[in-house]
Amino acid sequence: MSGHSKWSTIKRKKGANDAKRGKLFTKLIKEISIAAREGGGDPDANPRLRLAIANAKGNNMPKDNIERAIKKATGNDATQYTEVTYEGYGPKGVAIFVECLTDNTNRTVSSVRAAFTKHGGNLGTNGSLEFIFDRKGVFQIKLNDNIDEEEFELEMIDAGAEDITVEDGYITVTCEMSDFGHIQKKLEELGIEAETAELQRIPNTLVTLDNESFSKVMKLIEALEDNDDVQKVFHNMDITESQMEELI
Repeated sequence: MSGHSKWSTIKRKKGANDAKRGKLFTKLIKEISIAAREGGGDPDANPRLRLAIANAKGNNMPKDNIERAIKKATGNDATQYTEVTYEGYGPKGVAIFVECLTDNTNRTVSSVRAAFTKHGGNLGTNGSLEFIFDRKGVFQIKLNDNIDEEEFELEMIDAGAEDITVEDGYITVTCEMSDFGHIQKKLEELGIEAETAELQRIPNTLVTLDNESFSKVMKLIEALEDNDDVQKVFHNMDITESQMEELI
């Protein structure tokens, strides 16, 4: 889990820059929109929307933005987004899994393929990375004085958590995809609000790169993340401490 844990830290610290560029809010609004369109605009009756709203709030999205996104998504003139995924390899054989929400799949596949090609990677066929990534639920909770770590860990294990780590003032809880709802419900019962809660693709094999190769792969990942159609990018690099410091 080391590479996964480090990447969570990097994403958290880079989040402020993403928000300044407006990229993060665009992605969060898309997730709210598709959740509201598919399951209705009532978060109490729509777990996916409730989760999308929680993630938006965790990233300091204003309440008005959230409400406008829900209203627009449930109206007659709502943009119709499609969920698509792409799988490929970056330089040095690094596996890269891309999740998208788009209103034009032809545009999206063209831009994703162009990013892979430009940065020394190759777009593969869907399913080609199934043996590398496992889909897991990941919750990031800010540690505070009201949380008894030992008691919290026992509650999470009882709810189905398979891994719990504490790093940089945050607790990361990882679970099987099937236990995602159980963890979410347990956190609600405990009155604890996760800063982020999402399904991630966790690598079961990791690749260690020299700094030059690492920089090349990161250019590909950053190009993908800058694409408004791309929601999430997952990889299987085992990032070293020095490489992590370079990114933050």
